Amino acid sequence: MNVFKRETNLLNIADTNKTWDLIIIGGGATGLGAAVDAVSRGYATLLLEQSDFAKGTSSRATKLAHGGVRYLAQGDIGLVREALRERGLLLKNAPHLVKNENFIIPNYNWWGGIFYFIGLTIYDILAGKLSFGRAKHLSKKEALSRLPGLKEKGLHGGVLYHDGQFDDSRLAINLAQTAMEQGATLLNYFKVTGLLKDNNKQLSGVSVSDNETGTIYQLTAKVIVNATGVFVDEILKMDTPEKKPMVRPSQGVHLVLDRSFLPAEDALMIPETQDGRVLFAVPWYGKLLVGTTDTPVESHSLEPVALDSEVKFILRTAGKYLNKAPTRQDVLSVFAGLRPLAAPQNGSSKTKEISRSHKLIVSESGLITITGGKWTTYRKMGEDVIDKAIAIGGLKNTPCKTTGLSIYGARPHPDRNNHLFVYGANIEKVLALYDENPDWKNPVCQKDKYTKGEVIWSVRNEMARTVEDILARRTRVLFLDARVAIEMAPEVARLMSIELKKDADWEAEQVQAFQQTAKNYVLT
Repeated sequence: MNVFKRETNLLNIADTNKTWDLIIIGGGATGLGAAVDAVSRGYATLLLEQSDFAKGTSSRATKLAHGGVRYLAQGDIGLVREALRERGLLLKNAPHLVKNENFIIPNYNWWGGIFYFIGLTIYDILAGKLSFGRAKHLSKKEALSRLPGLKEKGLHGGVLYHDGQFDDSRLAINLAQTAMEQGATLLNYFKVTGLLKDNNKQLSGVSVSDNETGTIYQLTAKVIVNATGVFVDEILKMDTPEKKPMVRPSQGVHLVLDRSFLPAEDALMIPETQDGRVLFAVPWYGKLLVGTTDTPVESHSLEPVALDSEVKFILRTAGKYLNKAPTRQDVLSVFAGLRPLAAPQNGSSKTKEISRSHKLIVSESGLITITGGKWTTYRKMGEDVIDKAIAIGGLKNTPCKTTGLSIYGARPHPDRNNHLFVYGANIEKVLALYDENPDWKNPVCQKDKYTKGEVIWSVRNEMARTVEDILARRTRVLFLDARVAIEMAPEVARLMSIELKKDADWEAEQVQAFQQTAKNYVLT
């Protein structure tokens, strides 16, 4: 029986008399981390996601597994130390998706090199035995050699330091697979519509709807965890209608450019932009990822849209540091994500001043809510959630086991020149599909390396249900080149419809829905 198939997971919830140890609402980094932690300790675990795994914030990061240089400058030593430890564990546990990346801070002030070298040396010391490497000074010549395309005028030199880079949504999918392989039940496109309570007004379960069939389930559990990111307030209001908002969403936008703007293996880190934040230009899958912004927003959605002012800010800032200033016409894709920052208690409107550390809240009903945090610390967040769940639900106290738990697909020293490297230990299984059908080894579209067999793999083994699941999160084409993704949609829909036994109407609906979504990723 394939534990990764939706049908298998549906069978696991067919017995509505079953009481789960934990029901986790939310299939982003935090929810998935909690699910892996819970099931690895032996608890009966169910995770429900209203859309696709990592559909929201967790697929829209800057792709950095980092301690947070900016948090060090703000004096948040505890958060930096924790994140650096988690960064080191992430590299050990998911080496196929995480790598040690060189970052260079260019110095256009004579004192900049000394200042940043001292700060980044402290950054490395805080990492202890899990250090990625020491910071070092670069001469002007070395900086220009390592970052061709960097503006030379006024440059004094640079500081090189090390941090982690990863693929966020691929890690999310592998975490889901890790949890299922360990015995958890995970279902995407399952929306929680209500919370169930007993006579003592304590949570006893959830009411949930299967988005694909409309079937309603009433599922019971000892503990309910609200790990829905920017949507935590919606679940909190189901529990306590008069509850004040707990999350202050902040939008981060990224632009993807051709690699020719900075044809280097190293990444550029701009330590202080016009508004006092940092900006990165990072090589990613043959393209250049530039971002991010930090803009307070009043509303939230599964598909946030970049503001024109954010696009202009990134282009303007990048243009100050690159010989070839990018324009709107150069942008291959633009995407926005929402950070679920804990609402400030002091009334400050400055999102950069809001702590990125995570917070756990337990409602009177027993609902556990987690908010804040960052991708790098997902494992520690999951551990903290389950430690709290043990106390709240009276579960058998079993110690955390995720510190050294390999993530599904882990394979050390991947060949990153082979685009299949993201499948890690499953590369051979993907290649075996080409024997099943020789046409599957052909690319979906001549403008991209992604093969037809990879579509089949994602449907069979990664719970992909829509064209967007494939083009946005199983592969990253939508985030890398939105126009190419739009071209690929009809063929992806055709392949999926055969595999999922869908009809022509489903194909047409999928293509139309994807094209509508993809418009937000194209600058006009």
